[in-house]
Amino acid sequence: MLVVTALLGYIGYRMTVGLHYKWNWGAIPQYLFRIDANGNWTANLLMQGLFTTIRLSIWATLLATILGTVAGFFRISKSLFKRLLGRTFVELIRNTPPLVLIFIFYFFVSDQIMPVLGVDDFARNASERTQSVMTFLFAPPRFFSAFISAMVTVAIFEAAYITEIIRAGIQSIEKGQFEACHALGLSWQQKMQYVILPQAIQRILPPLAGQFISTIKDSAIVSVISIPELCFQGMELMAATYLAFECWITITVLYLILTLSLSLAVERLEIFMRRSTA
Repeated sequence: MLVVTALLGYIGYRMTVGLHYKWNWGAIPQYLFRIDANGNWTANLLMQGLFTTIRLSIWATLLATILGTVAGFFRISKSLFKRLLGRTFVELIRNTPPLVLIFIFYFFVSDQIMPVLGVDDFARNASERTQSVMTFLFAPPRFFSAFISAMVTVAIFEAAYITEIIRAGIQSIEKGQFEACHALGLSWQQKMQYVILPQAIQRILPPLAGQFISTIKDSAIVSVISIPELCFQGMELMAATYLAFECWITITVLYLILTLSLSLAVERLEIFMRRSTA
């Protein structure tokens, strides 16, 4: 810890002396929270970006978990077609740069599919109450289509890795467990529900938590399509104020708060699961 502190101190010193950088931390708090016209504290640029990152990460994680679980079962299916389908999905997505996927889904989903489904018209013409709910759960109506395409892209990218985590977790269960289920005459659903998955979940939870944390970090890439998440807001703020180091250090701290909180929550869950099975 002392070494890290000393290293950070030296870096800060070199920035100040070598780059002649003038620190202005006093300007940062106003971009986290501000007082609105009614005299109430409300989120400003950086916190608005943080909330967008949280919403995007939550929805992308839920969708990625569903897709990854389905594809994971496809990977271990007895059906050759399903195994090939699952393998194709994993190899195609994992070997494609996420930035390319972002642009493909942005121009395809937002520009082609959303207008056909009438999503843009619905978002713009919805009642004020509905738009408030959409803004709280997803994004403001003007960003709704872009948010959905970003969410789908991040989810599909993360699902490819979750697929392999699910597959490896299930296949790591001893062969005798499967044979015992077969001897007891359990159906496939009963075998998975009562025997295999309870054991596999304990093994896949740590790498799955790492993937969920990766989802939070990977969500920053959607800034390239102007989704007002944390990184995008940071870039906008930096361009307007020239507080480069203050902005990015603050953004780093906010990301650390998110990821460390998730790590601690998963650690608590692991402890609870170990106690419940002891």
